[in-house]
Amino acid sequence: GYLVLIKYGRYADAVRLIRKDNPFPSACAYICEHPCEARCRRNMIDDAVNIRGLKRYAVDNAGYVPQPDCAEPTGKKVAVIGGGPSGLSAAYYLALMGHKVTVYEKRAKLGGMLRYGIPNYRLPREVLDAEIASMLALGIDVHVNVNVGDDVTFDELRQQNDALYIALGAHTDKKTGIEGEDAEGVISAVEMLREIGDDYMPDFRNKDIVVIGGGNIGADVARTAVRCGAESVDLYCLEAYDDMPMGEEDRSECERDGITVHAGWGQTEIVVEDGKCAGIRFRKCTRVKNDEGRFAPEFDDSVSEQAECTTVLYCIGQKVDWRELLTGTAVEFNPNGTVKADPVTYQTAEKDISVGGDAYTGQKFAIDAIAAGKEAAVSIHRFVH
Repeated sequence: GYLVLIKYGRYADAVRLIRKDNPFPSACAYICEHPCEARCRRNMIDDAVNIRGLKRYAVDNAGYVPQPDCAEPTGKKVAVIGGGPSGLSAAYYLALMGHKVTVYEKRAKLGGMLRYGIPNYRLPREVLDAEIASMLALGIDVHVNVNVGDDVTFDELRQQNDALYIALGAHTDKKTGIEGEDAEGVISAVEMLREIGDDYMPDFRNKDIVVIGGGNIGADVARTAVRCGAESVDLYCLEAYDDMPMGEEDRSECERDGITVHAGWGQTEIVVEDGKCAGIRFRKCTRVKNDEGRFAPEFDDSVSEQAECTTVLYCIGQKVDWRELLTGTAVEFNPNGTVKADPVTYQTAEKDISVGGDAYTGQKFAIDAIAAGKEAAVSIHRFVH
């Protein structure tokens, strides 16, 4: 529908239509994984329509597009824990439905992984800030620098609200588990991107960087290191070259930026000299998944490689840090640390508590978190009535 509106130059109407399902048209116009293009029927002829590019064209030419009016107040209150793409999406649609929504965010700024997981060169902060400000104009209350469980208890929020939506992001990096990982110069990718989200740019001039991880965050970190002045950047991953999780698009962008990709290697040890990182050793990975398709890497120890470097940036998976947030509730967890919930309604075993985004699916893409926020908002709207 919005592609047709773009065709006729009705860019503001296109943005209004996009917002019916996605309150982040500008952000997604920059960074979306565009799964819609994989499903585009034009693929049967040649290539998919450049849907993300057309969305970008619409938002760039629409000018200011006011938000629609909210429904009449329902008198219902909903608390959203986590001010990332999923939490803000849920808050947006709940506010449109007439509910009183309050967002609680642990960090100083809203945006979650859109701010603290995606570098500025991919998603300019002014674009993200303008989009969030437009959403908050619906009357959504926000409390930043509030750690639920410490600054306000979970029980207090349940008593004060008719429903809760938990959308904590996967902001904690999994450790490498190899010798030397505590050496100076070994840095978590999430930690680095978080600092950039707070407008601190690391100085990598005259440094040789090795990035561990073949996913999208690995690509972001590697390309950011180039922009921070790194002398050289090498990226290592377990997967074969054509199976890298980041996909062909990000891989090509890495190589265009001068990053050398080493596929099919697993890290074994950080080389440490005087407490500082001096290199990293790898062994050949012969297989990443077993016959059942589960992650079970196999290696050939007779084939090894050592990379000399001053800095290692690792991004081998992330998880949600729940601490004791849900202690005392009936909410159940999966073995991987995500919360069990109904796949349609996103409700947990406690019917007034819903979850979405990384807290439910584990680490996924922004558009998945946004979709969960919208679906959960619909279910919460039904529940509170």
